[in-house]
Amino acid sequence: MAKHSKNIPGRGLRVADQIQRDLAEIIWSELKDPRVGMITLTEIQLTPDYAHAKVFFTTLADDPAAIKNTLDGLSKAAGFLRNQLGLRLHIHTLPQLHFVHDTSTMRGIAMSKLIDEANATRSKDDGED
Repeated sequence: MAKHSKNIPGRGLRVADQIQRDLAEIIWSELKDPRVGMITLTEIQLTPDYAHAKVFFTTLADDPAAIKNTLDGLSKAAGFLRNQLGLRLHIHTLPQLHFVHDTSTMRGIAMSKLIDEANATRSKDDGED
């Protein structure tokens, strides 16, 4: 007996990757909301039934007001983006889009600074011996 296509390993990941590519192109070329500037889609997390998709994004500006403004613009345009995504994707269930600001890059930069400071302190300690 043939397995259902949802049981294929990695299918959800492939669908999420395709959604990420298509959404990035739609936002770049078709979204006219001035609140949504230069953003990068970092990850798409799909529920197993494809009903909901968390869309993680980063912005160039780390200002909380700018991030909130961008999030408001994306949330307002979610219906338009879902409609345009439906024209490109041919899957049974088109997910509802939920936008979330991704703070992992800021945390990574902060961790990198801490590591650099620790290494600088350690090299000073080694030089004094």
